[in-house]
Amino acid sequence: MKSFKHIDVKTVKEACALLGKYKEKARMIAGGTDLLGILKDKILPSYPEVIINIKTIPKLDRIKEDQHGLRIGALTTLSEIANSPVIKEKYNVLAQSADAVGSPQIRNVATLAGNLCQDVRCWYYRYPHHIGGRMICLRKGSGRCLALSGDNRYHAILEGKRCFAVCPSDTAVALTALDAKVRIAGMRKSRIVPVRNFFMTLGSVLKPGEMITEIQVPRPLGKVKQSFLKLTLRKPIDFAVVSVASVLYLEDGICAGANIAIGAVAPVPIQAARAEQIIKGRAITPETAAKAAEAAVAGAKPLSMNAYKVEMTKTLVKRAILSP
Repeated sequence: MKSFKHIDVKTVKEACALLGKYKEKARMIAGGTDLLGILKDKILPSYPEVIINIKTIPKLDRIKEDQHGLRIGALTTLSEIANSPVIKEKYNVLAQSADAVGSPQIRNVATLAGNLCQDVRCWYYRYPHHIGGRMICLRKGSGRCLALSGDNRYHAILEGKRCFAVCPSDTAVALTALDAKVRIAGMRKSRIVPVRNFFMTLGSVLKPGEMITEIQVPRPLGKVKQSFLKLTLRKPIDFAVVSVASVLYLEDGICAGANIAIGAVAPVPIQAARAEQIIKGRAITPETAAKAAEAAVAGAKPLSMNAYKVEMTKTLVKRAILSP
């Protein structure tokens, strides 16, 4: 690894000021489970001059519940989320998604905000510099998406445009289904963005000088059935090939409302709006679930090697809807 300046910050304001000052030459670190690999493999064309350690900021690792719902600090670890009694009781889809990430060692240090902000796992993008030189692609600033004419087994089947790398975050899928929001602090002011609008094809809506400070999750009302399912090649430590989070609101056996989100099939977490419309107002039956699953992948445009993800997505959506 190249040398860099390491700064421990004490406040969010100080962190944002440094991010604004150094811009692309600075990176934040908390758990470091993603950043350290990026730095060691030198996958990016430019190397940061400054690493800003935000673990030294107090009060960013709390889980609080009030009458409106949950407020989770950005530095809360995935283990804390997966093991939180209140989250497991009332927001279980989030606990399930956090528990599905990596190994216990990773979950013990990885943070919720870090899981949302992690970089993509595309093997062209991640190709180590010491093995023949890093690969330059659109996501790195120039060129085209190399997956289009290459090995694209795990790339996008929905909403693929310029870049076909998929969003790797498990918790983003659950938080999308829970209608969660992120609080973003900046050098001058803060703003709140729904998780479903936080992601873009080539990254996130974070601007220079901004960082996530809190995740806000509204309280589910009424009888709610929640489920998170994840297909991986290696259990339990691998990234998702497909993931699904469902939050179904039930009244007398009828689905009064539904939030279904799909992960690892697009550059952003996908809200399966057509599937939600099909099951809303109906009893949850295998037939209804199958129709919703078909609707969830309507418009899918698989690449040369990943058409199987269409069937896998339908299967997981159906299973999530029918889960106990």
